[in-house]
Amino acid sequence: MARRPRKKPPATWNIIPPIKNLIVTAAEKIPTKAALIAGFATIYLVWGSTYLGIKIAVETLPPFLMAGARFLLAGGLLATWIIITRGFKTTRRQWFDNAIIGALLLLGGNGLVSWSEQKIPSGIATLIVSLGPLFIVLLDWAVFSFGRDRTQGTKPGVATFLGVGLGIVGLAVLIGPQLGEGAGHLDPWRVGGLVLACFSWSAGSIYSRYSRTPAEPFTASAMQMLTGSGWLFLVGLVKGELVNFHFADVSSRSLFAWCYLVIAGSLIGFTTFVWLMKHSTPARVSTYAYVNPIVAVFLGWMFAHEPVGPRMFVAAAIIVTGVAIITATRSKKTPVPPGESLDASATLEIANEATKSH
Repeated sequence: MARRPRKKPPATWNIIPPIKNLIVTAAEKIPTKAALIAGFATIYLVWGSTYLGIKIAVETLPPFLMAGARFLLAGGLLATWIIITRGFKTTRRQWFDNAIIGALLLLGGNGLVSWSEQKIPSGIATLIVSLGPLFIVLLDWAVFSFGRDRTQGTKPGVATFLGVGLGIVGLAVLIGPQLGEGAGHLDPWRVGGLVLACFSWSAGSIYSRYSRTPAEPFTASAMQMLTGSGWLFLVGLVKGELVNFHFADVSSRSLFAWCYLVIAGSLIGFTTFVWLMKHSTPARVSTYAYVNPIVAVFLGWMFAHEPVGPRMFVAAAIIVTGVAIITATRSKKTPVPPGESLDASATLEIANEATKSH
C-alpha cells in the first residue's frame, strides 16, 4: 500500500528567511560579510545618537526608572518575537549568567550613564565612555592571566599599554580645568559614575564573551534586557524615583526620546551588540568608540546647543588615538590546543586575515 506524501507545513514565515540569512545567523555559523558590516555600522551610528536621546529623556524622566522601562518594553517585544518565530528555549544556567550580564551592562553601564547625563553634556559623556576599549583590554588580559582556560583572553603588548596610557591622559585633560572652559565645570560624582559605567559595561562584555553556556544571541539579548530592567527598577525604587515621579511633568520631547531609545538603542543597537560579541572579537566590537564620540558631540552641539571648547577637541584626539592604537595592535593569543575546534569568531578572525592578502 503506497504511503501518502506528507503535507508540508504552511509557509507562514516565508518572508523571514531571506532577512534572517543576511542578519540573524545561528550561533554556530559564520556570519556573512554583509551582516558584519551592517552590524558594525549600526553600533557605530545608532549608539552615537543614543547619548543625546538619553540626555533629552532624563530632562523630565527619572534615569533608572526611564532605563528600566526602556529595557522592559524592548526585552518583552524581542522575547515575544522569539516565542512566536522559534520558541524561547533557555536553561536555568543561562538565566543566571544573563542576569549577571544584564546587571553589568544595563544597570552598571546604561543606568549610570543615564544618571550621569542629568548633569553631564552628552558629548562629554560619550568621550568618557569611549575609554571602554581600555578596560576591555585590561579585563581580557586578566582572563588570560588568571583564568583556568588558557585559550581565553589575550595578552597585550607594549603598544597596547601606550594606548591605555593615552586614554588615561585624555580623560585627565577632559575633566581638568587647565585647557579651557568650553565644557564648563564637570560634577566629579557624575564623571566617576561614567567611568564606573564604562568599567561595568566592559566587564559585562567580557563575561558574555566567555560564558560557558551561552544562549543564542537574540535570546541572550532578550534575557539581559528583561533581567537588567529588574535591576534598574530596583535601584530606582531604592532611590525614591517613583515617589517623586509625576507623569504630567513628562515633556513630549522626553517621551519621544524614550521611544527612540527603546527602538533604536535597545531593539536595534543593543541586540546587534550582543550578536557581534558572539561573532567577532571584543577588541573589534569595541571600535564603536571611534565613531560614537564624533556622532554624539555633533548631535549634542546641533540639537541640544551643548558647548564645544578646545579642551574637548584635545581630549577627543588623545582618547581616540589611544583607542585606535589598542584596537589596531595585534594581541598575543594563546594557540588553540590540537584537536580543539575553533569557534565562529576565531574562524572569522582567520578568514579576515586571509582576505587581507587579496
